[in-house]
Amino acid sequence: MASSAPRVVITGMGAVSAAGIGAPALWQAARDGRSCVSEISFVRPYRGRIKRAAQVQDFDPAAHVSPSEMPFSDPVTQYLFAAAQEAVVQAGLGNAKPFGPRTATIIGTGIGGMHTIENGLYLTLVEQGRPDPLTVPRLIPSAPPSQLSIRYGSTGPCFTVASACSSATQAIGIGLHLIRSGLVDRAIVGGTEDCVSNSAMLAWEALRVLTPDLCRPFSKGRNGMVLGAGAAVFILENAEVARSRGAEALAELAGYGTSTDAKDPVRPDVQGAAACMRNALADASAEDEEIDYVNAHGTGTTANDATESEALGIIFGKRLSLLPISSTKPIHGHGLGAGGALELVVTIGAIRENIAPPTINWREADVKCPVDPVPNEARPMPIRTALTNSFAFGGINASLVVRRAEAP
Repeated sequence: MASSAPRVVITGMGAVSAAGIGAPALWQAARDGRSCVSEISFVRPYRGRIKRAAQVQDFDPAAHVSPSEMPFSDPVTQYLFAAAQEAVVQAGLGNAKPFGPRTATIIGTGIGGMHTIENGLYLTLVEQGRPDPLTVPRLIPSAPPSQLSIRYGSTGPCFTVASACSSATQAIGIGLHLIRSGLVDRAIVGGTEDCVSNSAMLAWEALRVLTPDLCRPFSKGRNGMVLGAGAAVFILENAEVARSRGAEALAELAGYGTSTDAKDPVRPDVQGAAACMRNALADASAEDEEIDYVNAHGTGTTANDATESEALGIIFGKRLSLLPISSTKPIHGHGLGAGGALELVVTIGAIRENIAPPTINWREADVKCPVDPVPNEARPMPIRTALTNSFAFGGINASLVVRRAEAP
């Protein structure tokens, strides 16, 4: 990072997840090691073998979405509205005044309106019905950020990042760099996803990456991941701008790195993941010794966890076995395009409370994963700087470095 570039702080965050409404609910579930995975529930009959996921439960759209917004809003946009409003309020920003051209809106999602897509296909192909006229504006991946820009009057850059499981982390990192570049002073960033639907579950099951029982990252005997849904949103601000209006910084977003394996559509690559983390550390002007905790991508699949462990070994060397590295996906599920945002909420919680959340369901060490996974119980410990990883199909990697906010 150039020394003249402005520091960027996070002044607000919000979330909707299987843990409930609100960022505190998500962090507390992760901290306490409370799994939010349960038996899936669909409107239509489901014939899949895998029947467990981390669905968003008891979400009342009318409590978060206005009547004029509702016709354009798939559940992924509804979740995003709720998470964004929580973040905006925490940041001390009101809705009455438009945010204007110095605010960007960048949101990650892997698919977009999956429920609208599935319902539309069922209506047209099975029931031979006529599509709802607003089907397209509801399902397109650009709907979530554009809807947010309309609500808040943010007329700066606005776009979606669709990089599978790295989508949200890339969206957050791009927001960081837009502020550093001086193009904007503020960015509404994050991710949203809900692929816990009838057809999507069958497709993931066909890929043979879902666990039939429990997700147990970095553990011997791990056999797959569990899907999750939700959204998380952050308000990023130029630190001086935030300070001038008296906003509290929850954390500093210090660095962003990204890389591409350019090798295989589904199999992760050690060197690509290592390059991504190395880039994030360089962007934060941080040495590897500064990292106190890593929130890993840690899907619980055989290939991902072994590859990520080897890549972490390249970066942290002899420190690897002593560095707390946990995956919270067994708690909130793998949120796919929203995953990096949900995990940034957890990472910020870890820094603010000095607690490394646990990797639950862990049973036994695997020689292919020579890491300290913080097995099954949270660990109080000083955490000043943390790294969080997102590694996607297609070999698209993204990492963020987060630091404890300095006292004003």
